[in-house]
Amino acid sequence: MASEETRTLKSTTNGNGNVSGPAASDSPAPTEKASTRAWTARLLVVGIVMAALNLRPAITSLGALLEEVRDGLGMSGSVAGLLTSVPALCFAVFGVMAPRLARRFGPAAVVCAGMVLITAGLLIRPYIGGTAGFLVGSALALMGIAVSNVLMPVIVKRWFPDRVGSMTGLYSMALALGTASAAAVTVPMTEALGGSWRSGLAVWAALAAAAVLPWIALVRHREAPSGERPSRAREGAEGTPAPGTSTVTRARAREAGQARPELRITRSRTAWALAVFFGLQATAAYITMGWMAQIFRDAGVSAGTAGLLLAVTMVMGVPLAFVIPRLATRLPRQGPIVIALGVCGLAGYAGLYLAPAGGAWAWAVLLGIANCSFPLALTMVGMRARTGAGVAQLSAFAQSTGYLISIPGPLLVGVLYQHSGGWGLPIALMAGLMIPQMAVGVLAGRNRTVEDEAAR
Repeated sequence: MASEETRTLKSTTNGNGNVSGPAASDSPAPTEKASTRAWTARLLVVGIVMAALNLRPAITSLGALLEEVRDGLGMSGSVAGLLTSVPALCFAVFGVMAPRLARRFGPAAVVCAGMVLITAGLLIRPYIGGTAGFLVGSALALMGIAVSNVLMPVIVKRWFPDRVGSMTGLYSMALALGTASAAAVTVPMTEALGGSWRSGLAVWAALAAAAVLPWIALVRHREAPSGERPSRAREGAEGTPAPGTSTVTRARAREAGQARPELRITRSRTAWALAVFFGLQATAAYITMGWMAQIFRDAGVSAGTAGLLLAVTMVMGVPLAFVIPRLATRLPRQGPIVIALGVCGLAGYAGLYLAPAGGAWAWAVLLGIANCSFPLALTMVGMRARTGAGVAQLSAFAQSTGYLISIPGPLLVGVLYQHSGGWGLPIALMAGLMIPQMAVGVLAGRNRTVEDEAAR
């Protein structure tokens, strides 16, 4: 990795802005600079993995203990549906702020703050008191998740432009691992901690606190990608490179400064297709994370086994989240992958309707495969824009709009469940939404860029 990161160092500028060789007296030795960047890259990989591990436990740990939380706080099915819709609402509202915050403070600082918010929210929400307090604590954690969600594709594109597929896969694998771990171990961990659902939820704050550490180091180090100066975050926003940057860096800075004002993302059909695809896959994911364990429990499956089934669904994303992005970047169109994942989802919902307990493990696997539309969507965000500025705008637009679209889904499932007294109608809703998801996914997977479409 270090050798690849030093490719842009063959020409640098001295303090007067004149081109000089790497052995200029006012510059650190090339080996020292390369070593520093290699260390930063490794630390960044650790930070990305640790952040990704914390982007779903706040949700799936709650899904595993939803019945206990409902009983403890006196929630109805409709209120519980509202609770499962809060993640999408927070992601939509706070995610749109991420690019502006990143331009002002830098992506690393914003992600670091996000990890702090997750830690605080997870720690206080079980103890703040009542349903309203629980929602406030959840919203605090989800605020941190929202900004980190949006900035992960931006960070990957900016620091690893030649490895979008593999780095997105690594990030998605870690996200799936964190999701599955919270689903699998929350119930037994709660029992080991004395049976209190409050302790079982609060313990996940420790993992979030650990994720703060590498991002603190990155913020303190203030190292920018490809050897750029610390003011790079501002340069990207203002379009004016700082003295002392490489000619490649200066060209990229000028390109970013020129491209951002011209990109009207709402003019791009691909951006809209990707936003709707993101929203529908998020709807399916949050219904699954919030309600699937309850579906199995209502079918006669024990609480511990239901948590394991949810974990199986989530853990399918660990290997597939690495394979799918790499495969997607090798294909000119991602439509075939969208269709394959959608068919698995339809099969899983059919099984969940016909024999929820009898074929539970098979349905969990199929729905886990279908949930890998998330890493595919993230990969397409990186592929459908040419520049880092374009990726930032597309990521914010697709995720914020998509999460707005996904808000009614989990809430509607709770209402249908409460008023119909069963899972037939909610499962029919889930299956029905898979059809438009496949259609817009095919459109989003076409070999186009939002810069070309937005400029028309």
